[in-house]
Amino acid sequence: MNKNLVNKIFITIGFLFIYRLLAYVPVPGVDTAVIASFFDSHQSDALGLFNMFSGNAVERMSIIALGIMPYITASIIMELLAATFAPLGQMKKERDGMVKYMQIIRYATIVITIIQAIGISVGLQSLTGPNGNSAILADHNTFIILSAVSMLAGTMLLMWIGEQITQSGIGNGISLIIFAGIVSAIPSAIGQTITMVNTGAMSFLTVIAILALIFGTVAVIIYVELGERRVPITYAKKVMMQNQNKRVMNYIPIKVNLAGVIPVIFASAILMFPMTVLSSSANPTIVAIADYLNPNSYFFNFLTFVFVVFFAFFYASITFNAKDIADNLKKQGGFIPGIRTGEATKEFLNKTAGDLTFTGALYLGLVATLPFMIIKGMGVPFFFGGTAVLIVVQVALDTMRKIEAQVYMSKYETLSAVGL
Repeated sequence: MNKNLVNKIFITIGFLFIYRLLAYVPVPGVDTAVIASFFDSHQSDALGLFNMFSGNAVERMSIIALGIMPYITASIIMELLAATFAPLGQMKKERDGMVKYMQIIRYATIVITIIQAIGISVGLQSLTGPNGNSAILADHNTFIILSAVSMLAGTMLLMWIGEQITQSGIGNGISLIIFAGIVSAIPSAIGQTITMVNTGAMSFLTVIAILALIFGTVAVIIYVELGERRVPITYAKKVMMQNQNKRVMNYIPIKVNLAGVIPVIFASAILMFPMTVLSSSANPTIVAIADYLNPNSYFFNFLTFVFVVFFAFFYASITFNAKDIADNLKKQGGFIPGIRTGEATKEFLNKTAGDLTFTGALYLGLVATLPFMIIKGMGVPFFFGGTAVLIVVQVALDTMRKIEAQVYMSKYETLSAVGL
C-alpha cells in the first residue's frame, strides 16, 4: 500500500482517537453519576438521540457533549443564506470569499454553542439523583460560565479535528466524527440487548427481528447508494493515442442520491437544536412543545421526513450544476445522442437529475424514519432508527471510495514514473 495513503489513514485514526478521549473529559462542577443515572431512564427520547450522536458524551457531561452539531447548524444557516442572497452566494464561489465564508460559519458556531451550552446548564440545575443529590457541585452562576466555556472549547476542538482530518486524512472529517460517535455506542447497545434478553425484558425473536431489520436497511442503503443513471455521451472527434481520431462513447454518471448523507445530518442538527434549548424550561407550554419534538413521537418522525426530503432537493441543486456540465460538453465537442447541445442538454440533465433526486429523497426520508417506526411498534425500549444506520453506511462507503481513489492515483503515479 502507498506510504502516503497509510500516513493519511493513521492521521485519521489518531484524530478520531483524540475525539474519543475528549468524550471522557467531564465539564467541571458536575456529578457524572447523577447524570448517568438520569440518562439510563431517557434512552428512548430526545436525550437518547442527542446522546447517540455525541458518542455517549452527553451522558458523561463531557466538554464535547454538544458534539459537532453547532457547526453543522451554522453551516446549514449559511447554505440557506447563500442560496437566498446573491452576494453571499458569490462570496462562496470566490477563493478569497470562501475564506471569509468559513470564518462567518465559525463565528456562528460560537454563538450557537454558547446558546446551547447555557440551555443545558440551566436545565441541569433542576436535575437530582435517586438520593436527592444535585447534578451540579458548584455555584449555579459559576457552573453556567464554566460549562459554557468548557463546551465551547470542546466544540471548537472538534471543529478543528474535523478540518484536520479533511485536509490531511481520509474522508470528510465532520462526517467521520459523527460516524465514530455512533459506532462507539454499538458495544454498549449490544451489552444492553444481551442484558434485556437474559432478564426476559426482550425475547430472542425480537432480537432476530431487529437484526433482520438492520441488515435489510443496510442492504437497501448500499443498493441505492451504488445506483446511478449513466447518461451516454458521444464525442464526434477525440484525439487519442498518437493523434488518431476515433469516435468514442462515454457517459455522465448521475447518482440516485445526489445529496449523500448531508440531508440526514442537516435534518438531525435542525431538530436537535430546539431540543437542547427547550429542555431547560419548566414552562408547561414549552414542555408540551418539547414533547412533540421527542424522537419517540410520530410528529418528530414526520418532521424528520419533511426536513430530509427538503435538504435532499436543496443540496442536490447545489452539488449538481447542469449548466456547467452542458457548457463543458459543448466546449469539448461532446453531446448526448438525440439531444441538442447547450440549453436542451442542460434541461435534459436537470430533468434527469430531478427525477433521480425525487426517488433519492423519498428513499432517504423513509430510511431515516421507517425503521424506527417498526422498532417502536415492536415495543423495543431503547432508541434505534435508520438515521444512525444511514449515516454509518454512507460515511463508510464514501471513505472507501476515497481510499480506492488514493490507491488508483498512486498506481497511476507509479506507472507515470516508470514511463509506461
